[in-house]
This record gives sequence, C-alpha cells and structure tokens, in this order.
Amino acid sequence: MGEAAEEIPSIVLSGEVVELDRESEEWKVVAKKVREVCETWGCFVVEYDKIPIELQEELFETTKDMFDLPEETKLKYKKATPKDGGYVVSNPFIPLYESFGVYGEDEVRAFEKLMWPRGKPGFCEVQISVTAKMLELNLLLLRMIFESIGVGDFYNSKAMDDNIVGRLRAHKYKLPKENQDPIGLKPHVDKTILTILCQNSVQGLEVLTKQGNWIPINIPRGALVVIVGDALEAWTNGRLHPPKHRVVMSGDKERYSCGFFAIPKDGVTIEAPPELVDNDYPLRYRPFVYSEYLAKHIANVSFDALKIYAGV
Repeated sequence: MGEAAEEIPSIVLSGEVVELDRESEEWKVVAKKVREVCETWGCFVVEYDKIPIELQEELFETTKDMFDLPEETKLKYKKATPKDGGYVVSNPFIPLYESFGVYGEDEVRAFEKLMWPRGKPGFCEVQISVTAKMLELNLLLLRMIFESIGVGDFYNSKAMDDNIVGRLRAHKYKLPKENQDPIGLKPHVDKTILTILCQNSVQGLEVLTKQGNWIPINIPRGALVVIVGDALEAWTNGRLHPPKHRVVMSGDKERYSCGFFAIPKDGVTIEAPPELVDNDYPLRYRPFVYSEYLAKHIANVSFDALKIYAGV
C-alpha cells in the first residue's frame, strides 16, 4: 500500500475564532496549531472570513486591468529597486512572470492617476481595503505565534502593531510556450515576517518539504496561503523556518496572485527574545536592522542570504 500524499495543513479562522477571548483555552488551541504548522511546514492554508471571496474577485478584476495596460504605460511605473515597489517586467530570468508593487495609500492613488488619467472607479478602494485586512490578519497570526511560543509580552514590548508595514504586490504568470520551461517563479524563500497570498482559480504554487519533496499547495477558492519569512526565522531564533517555494505553470489559463508581504519598518532591529535562546537553540542570528539587510540582499536569491548577513 502506497504512502499517503503529503498535504499542506489548513486552518479555519472564522469570525467566531477571531473573537475568542485571548485567555481562553479555545484560543490557545488555535494559536498552538498555527505555531506548530509554521514549525513543521513553514506555511499553511487559511480560511479567513474578513477577506471574503467577493472582495478577492474584485481585487483580481483590478489586478487583470493593471496587467492589460499597454507595455509603454506599465513601464512608466518602473522603480529604482524592488524594495520601492514598481513594475517588474518579464526577462530571461523570469520569462513567464511580471508584477506590480504599489505600496501605501498615497502611492495607490498616485498610481491610479498615472495609469488611468481619467480615473479607475473602485481601484483605490479595493487595493486599500485588501491591504488593511491583510495587515490585520498578519498581526493576528504573529501574536498567536509569539503567545504560543511563550513570549507574548515580546510582541507588545516591540510595539509590533506600530512597527510592521505591509506591501501588496500583484503577480501575473503567463502560459509557457511549447518546450518552454514551465517554472513561473524559481525556488526562493521570502524576505518577510509573514507572506499572505491569494490567487485566482489557477493553481501552481509548490513548496519544498523538509523531506525534500516538492508538493503542490492546492488552494481552495477564497482561501489564502500563509508563508513564514526569514525575519520571523530570526525573531524566533530558528524555531520557525521559511520554506523554499516556487510557481510551476500548467493547464491553459494564466495565473494571477496577490501577495501581502509584511516586514519591519525602517530602522526596526530584529533580535531574538532571551527566552528563546538556550542549549537546544543557541543564538543563531546577531541583532540587526532589518531594513539594512533588505537593502543589501533584496535581490540576492541565495537561500542563505540571512545566514550570510546576520548568522552567528
């Protein structure tokens, strides 16, 4: 009898769960499950009522409109570095991929005027709403993780509600031509605290398990995927790990996804709580300013970028 196929865990964060008393046993059980799947897998699928299917569909309508613009129009939104957002055009390294990063409410409104001088009804409202709700979910999950590890006070002491910023980036993956490599995005780890992804109906996201197997993440309609980033690996002193993941294209439809990338604000120092440093987990990363690391290594595709920069 064959072995059961590996499958990424799924967690339901319904309105009832989100409203649970933070001191209740029910809340602690959910928080523990979030922490354990992050320790074991580095990612999980989540069903979250506050970002409903209808809002996601509106998001992907506006996302498609962005990518359907003429190339010369899209190129007006090029930025100096990926850290600043901007338009990333397909190139020989990522021939099937292009993306837009529009970061911050003021930037969203400026982007609309640049792309659609006559205006684009609903565009700003959808982008701003999704970004706010994604940040809320991110902070909720992060609090769960720190509380479950036993350092809930650390979350408050670092004023994480005020020191974390979220960036929403839209992605498009084209269909490969005949005999073309189907890799839409090469294997990588995220330089974030947490990443939250939503997608249209086209699958393609894969994760590398600790056993060395690439497995697909089948995302149900309306669900999201949460992925641990290397900032959280450093903050938890290696207890959580950012998984290697990639996008592989197949079928006959283009893939659209939107990723919410949460990172520390400029100047915030990443330092593991003393309670998480012991004989089993000796200090793995020296304290470092995350924005300085990001500025230096954002384009570094090495899986060891964090270790190279801040490893002890």
